[in-house]
Amino acid sequence: MKKIAFVTGANDAYFPMLMELIHSIREKTAGKVEGYDICVMDTGLTPKQRKTIEENAERVVSPDWPCDIPESRIRGWNYLKSCVCRPFINKIFDGYDLYIWLDADTWVQDWDAIDLLIKGAEKSNLAICPQADRSYGKAMRLKWLGPFPWKARSFYYSNAKKAFNGKIARQLFPYSALNVGVFSLMGDAPHWARWQELILQALQKGKVFTAEQLTMGMIVYLDGYSAEFLPAYCNWLCDTQPVFDEQRKIFTEPYLPHHPIGVMHLSGYDKMRVDRAIKVATKTTNNTVTALCYRYPDFNGEKAA
Repeated sequence: MKKIAFVTGANDAYFPMLMELIHSIREKTAGKVEGYDICVMDTGLTPKQRKTIEENAERVVSPDWPCDIPESRIRGWNYLKSCVCRPFINKIFDGYDLYIWLDADTWVQDWDAIDLLIKGAEKSNLAICPQADRSYGKAMRLKWLGPFPWKARSFYYSNAKKAFNGKIARQLFPYSALNVGVFSLMGDAPHWARWQELILQALQKGKVFTAEQLTMGMIVYLDGYSAEFLPAYCNWLCDTQPVFDEQRKIFTEPYLPHHPIGVMHLSGYDKMRVDRAIKVATKTTNNTVTALCYRYPDFNGEKAA
């Protein structure tokens, strides 16, 4: 049996969502799944919060920065360690056959997505979701000078140009970003060493916040490391609103056949991340509209809801 690590990281502001994520994993695995640990990077929890997490997770570590980064670029945002330490989780939490990373602002609704993350990593070492779906919006933008394209912008292009050079930026420009908010990677995959090498290069002059996602794209699209691309419902970016199935009481993809969303990712909802009382108008599969919060419904961050 493979030993699996579910890994995440959070500061004090994300503590309630971290608890909700842990609860969603425990609830879905109760009596069904064995041989896994929940591992948490403490990137700014209070002592009381850390004690709570230690009671609910197998391993809690306060990681160091992977390299010297000037304070002027960090500006006290220690939670960025959850980003830049991501390529090093096989060292921070060593000893696992498979690592599944889940951002603290995600929660597991349907275990089928986790099964796909496990199977995808077993097949191709890495399983990850491109930020591409029939429901998603534009992946890149162009400014026009009359009838001629003048200025191109995409996640990869903007960040690679700053961190590396224009050649790499142009090579990456057409590709959909691989979202590292949710991914799985085998513990013995060769990807780790290359990812660690590239992020250290990117951090020399690139953005701290985006370095891990940029370099993951370079590994796959430019270096040709293997990857299993999973459907968007394995990491649903909620800035594209899901639809709610009132009969099944679950969030689904917006279009037929309304496949259940496996992992909800609260991207684009800053206020909802810190206040679960926030609700948004959401379409249902019955073509009605209802006000809903996209946070995990069965735990309110401190106790059962």
